[in-house]
Amino acid sequence: MGKVELNKKQKSESLLNKAFDLFIERGVSKTTVSDIAERAGVAKGTFYLYFKDKYDIRNRLVIYKASELFNNAYKDLEKKIKKEQRKLSVEEDMFFIIDHILNALQENKPLLEFLHKDLSWGAFSRSIDRNYLPEDTPDFRALYQKMLEGSDIKFKEPDIMLYLIIELVGSAGYSAIIYDDIIPLDTLKPYLKETIRDILNRHAIPADEKTDANTELCYVN
Repeated sequence: MGKVELNKKQKSESLLNKAFDLFIERGVSKTTVSDIAERAGVAKGTFYLYFKDKYDIRNRLVIYKASELFNNAYKDLEKKIKKEQRKLSVEEDMFFIIDHILNALQENKPLLEFLHKDLSWGAFSRSIDRNYLPEDTPDFRALYQKMLEGSDIKFKEPDIMLYLIIELVGSAGYSAIIYDDIIPLDTLKPYLKETIRDILNRHAIPADEKTDANTELCYVN
């Protein structure tokens, strides 16, 4: 990366980081572009070289923070798989990633509040857009496909299966963390896992059926 590209990258990242701090402190509605530029130490015009408005940078932050959560979970999953010397498992590794992300959100409630309206399929479908992800972020779509291909069990309509799991975890996880006096996250987790297991079982294809055509990914927009 050349000096000019590196400088642009640093300014963009600074704007993202400072915008996130302000959104957490004041909320999006009470934060202006001028506030973000001032906090980042750049001219207001510089902001518009990278982002359309504060809602554009907010949407980029949702993608960035969501992918960061997944990135951290995936790195720990890689270490676990290497230590256990095994291949990917749809059920076991999906549980690991979900558990890792929920724990991270429980420890960072301001981040959860920032993301909570986007803990859904909509956010996920945007977060797999490689144009907006950090270079070192794993491709979740490719990982999910790899999990399916490496599994002894084949699944029908895996896109719908993933949609249901993401919506379930996003909604139930948020409520359990924010309203933990009603159903604490640790109490919810076993039931959440059983429900996810039921979803996986309902989409599992009996071994005697043809499966090649049914396991092709087709993401819902």
